[in-house]
Amino acid sequence: MAQLIRIDTAAPPFAPAPITDAEAAAMFRAALNLFRLWGVTDDQAAMLLDLPRRTFARWKAGAIGRIGRDGKARLSNLMGIHKALRLVFRDPSRGYAWIKAQNDAFAGRSALDVMLGGELTDLMRVRRYLDAERGW
Repeated sequence: MAQLIRIDTAAPPFAPAPITDAEAAAMFRAALNLFRLWGVTDDQAAMLLDLPRRTFARWKAGAIGRIGRDGKARLSNLMGIHKALRLVFRDPSRGYAWIKAQNDAFAGRSALDVMLGGELTDLMRVRRYLDAERGW
């Protein structure tokens, strides 16, 4: 008589691979384009990335230094916000404009105002909101 063998079907816990330095540098370059499309000033961009203004200027000029774990998380959230906006709005220009528009979900402030709070959690708050809006 055949015996049944128990097979473990539980999925292993998800553990994302760390963002490499090359991936972080590519995200930084993409973020520069995103900041331009959002109409973000260099001072605001430095605040979003939690970088001193001079460091941001050097990196923007092409001398990208080592991006730490917090910086990689900030860049990842910015890319997630961009992706969500592209999914929520069919017209990209509406998504770019949304960043500066007043929003009841943020007590009348814009998403940019929220993100300029300077904390990583401020970026995460906007990303979570957009992910919920797009139903993900």
